[in-house]
Amino acid sequence: MSKVVIFGIQDFAELAHYYLENDSEHSVVAFCVDRAYIPDNPYFKNLPVIAFEDVDTIYPNTEYKFFAPLSPQNMNKHREDVYNRIKQKGYELISYVSSKATRFNNIIGDNCFILENNTLQPFTNIGNNVVLWSGNHIGHHGIIKDHVTFTSHVVMSGHCIIEPYSFFGVNATIRDGLTIAEGSLIAMGACVFKDTEAWGVYKGNPATKASISSKDIKF
Repeated sequence: MSKVVIFGIQDFAELAHYYLENDSEHSVVAFCVDRAYIPDNPYFKNLPVIAFEDVDTIYPNTEYKFFAPLSPQNMNKHREDVYNRIKQKGYELISYVSSKATRFNNIIGDNCFILENNTLQPFTNIGNNVVLWSGNHIGHHGIIKDHVTFTSHVVMSGHCIIEPYSFFGVNATIRDGLTIAEGSLIAMGACVFKDTEAWGVYKGNPATKASISSKDIKF
């Protein structure tokens, strides 16, 4: 069991607290945000909210671990920034994998948030700082790299490579053997039949590339 500080005090943090307290061996001891975002009442879920700038003096990295289950703001770049700042302070970040997810000895990195009813087939591995919301099918012999978000009910077929910063909308489908390039945004319901281009936005069935860059998308 680890004593864990959660970064954030919004919906993802509240959900993370619920899952860790009800479906893990970990115990949440506090929440943490940057000093500028400390609320007037510095408590959340009856636990203290502390400034990130001071966290290592109150909860040293020799005794506590971190979890930063943040939203995919700016194509996961905000979550990456927080993840890197926590690592720079010397903390180990835990991952949460639901007891209701199906997995087969998959390698899973740190700071991953993998919710119920995900199926991770054999020989597919997950990088660091990845969010798999509920109900996704992750096919065999694939790899999901760092800082990626799947929403819900996405089908990733076998032998796919998902490059960093990609985002998948609800009910997207990825055919087998594809490489989804860095920063690809796959829209809700899109069916992808070909490799994508970096920072492209893809929508429709069959999916076609939109004129906008995913770098211009704000969540």
